[in-house]
Amino acid sequence: MSKAAGHIEPLKNRFRTDYCGLLSPEHEHTSVRLAGWVHRKRDHGGLVFIDLRDHTGICQLVFQPEHEELFRQAGQLHAESVISVEGSVIRRAEAAINPKLASGGIEVLATQLSVESHAQPLPFPVADEVQTSEELRLKYRFIDLRREKIHENIIFRSRITAALRHYLEEREFIEIQTPILTSSSPEGARDFLVPSRLHPGKFYALPQAPQQFKQLLMVSGFPRYFQIAPCFRDEDARADRSPGEFYQLDMEMAFIEQDDLFAILEGMFEHLTRTMSRKRITQFPFPRISFKEVMNRYGTDKPDLRIPLEIADVTPLFVNSGFKVFASNTKEGCCVKALVLKGRGTESRLFYDKAEKRARELGSGGLAYIQFREEGPKGPLVKFLPEEELSVLKSTLGVETGDVVFFGAGKWEQTCKIMGGMRNYFADLFTLDPDELSFCWIVDFPMYEYNEEAKKIDFSHNPFSMPQGEMEALQTMQPLDILAYQYDIVCNGIELSSGAIRNHRPDIMYKAFEIAGYSREEVDLRFGHMIEAFKLGAPPHGGIAPGLDRLVMILRDEQNIREVIAFPMNQQAEDLMMSAPSAVLPQQLKELGLKLDLPKKEEKKI
Repeated sequence: MSKAAGHIEPLKNRFRTDYCGLLSPEHEHTSVRLAGWVHRKRDHGGLVFIDLRDHTGICQLVFQPEHEELFRQAGQLHAESVISVEGSVIRRAEAAINPKLASGGIEVLATQLSVESHAQPLPFPVADEVQTSEELRLKYRFIDLRREKIHENIIFRSRITAALRHYLEEREFIEIQTPILTSSSPEGARDFLVPSRLHPGKFYALPQAPQQFKQLLMVSGFPRYFQIAPCFRDEDARADRSPGEFYQLDMEMAFIEQDDLFAILEGMFEHLTRTMSRKRITQFPFPRISFKEVMNRYGTDKPDLRIPLEIADVTPLFVNSGFKVFASNTKEGCCVKALVLKGRGTESRLFYDKAEKRARELGSGGLAYIQFREEGPKGPLVKFLPEEELSVLKSTLGVETGDVVFFGAGKWEQTCKIMGGMRNYFADLFTLDPDELSFCWIVDFPMYEYNEEAKKIDFSHNPFSMPQGEMEALQTMQPLDILAYQYDIVCNGIELSSGAIRNHRPDIMYKAFEIAGYSREEVDLRFGHMIEAFKLGAPPHGGIAPGLDRLVMILRDEQNIREVIAFPMNQQAEDLMMSAPSAVLPQQLKELGLKLDLPKKEEKKI
């Protein structure tokens, strides 16, 4: 259990004078009062031993038969009953010392016992790590939170938020709370809507993020803002995303450039890593990789840099190739990519069949490869490539005997993503250090992309970002060549946050939206309040909002975000403990002027 309370003296009252996990041989012969939950009970006939647990740890209590009533009471206790005891601290015999417990060198000889709450049989044990379904854990979350690992996660989360506040306040950030009830926005994810009783037919929305409010705070003259902000998005769950709601460290700064923000964030993550975990940062300052480069080398804008594989672009090698599949993908907008696995050229056929199956799942038509064996090159591609091309390929990629090269060809972005998926697939062949934190910045995102379906130019990332080159770039460059001051921070393949230097100038904003097909009137209609604010004096500003849940998940080595949230929903966005969402009374709907129009359930055919 947590030692976070070790620096705080407990309230001394009739329940306790000391914490269980903080007792040591230094307390020998002192009288103490302790309170907590019965973690385990052992009846050895002549003695009853109880492990008493509070949030600091466990202490062993001893009940002797000489105290008949006390001994009888202790023998009848069930696990997780809440008790308070009084007794004296004694040293354990040398052979009885428990090195696994902080208090393992002592025990408390009980002289008084008060049962504060009898516990009925539990739906699952707390003391033993028994495999329990997530449904049962979430239904009885208050019991699940007593278990050591998840209890530690929640305490660690509290310490992280305290450390973040301290770090930012030292750097002149001001914590400001922004509204929870706000207006709906058609952009982004689906909103959670809240009907208004006082304004029938109108709705508030829960904020997907405090984006507009924090930018308006910069316009209001606050130099640096932050907030541990709750955000709400009606989207599906996944391992690193909680459905419905999540928390982020929301930040915004006035009169900054991109490098200034990077320095503050890198210092913050370095401080947290050094002071609050055993982990280490691979490279500091964090490497910066452009969007184009990261897609070319890793096939994703969320790369896990610990994986010792990089994708190679071999497009130029096949411009004049007789192999039409590759040669036809050397024109503009297409590519040929290769991925070398060292020493895996002699794997079984099953290895390659499984790899091809994964490639098809990623959207590829197949997976071409060449094995470079002692007896010569083998594989489906060998018959299509002359010896000269194979030799140049081998030299270019640094291939050695025993290696295998996998290939992908097609449109640039799709091919990059497929090869990136295969890079992640092959990551299981390597031992990745869980204590290594490979942070990186992904920068230079394109401002626009071409929407094939609508046959028009669209924003590719955040439409309110400042284009690199500002107005001149918008007026003189091809839209698809314009880059934006947008950035992501990624750690071990998990995106912690996106951010941007904002577009604070109305003239540039109108032009940026014009290129994406929006008229001046449409921009005013959708974002008029922001335009109006910027017309009245807006400083250059930018920000970011790292996900708090994801950060704690990484630092605690958890694979599922629900393990670091006190009361999470399940994957169907249900709170099983509180039975939410739930139906409401007809009177409540009437007060809001609402009627339900639910789809009819199909009748079962007999």
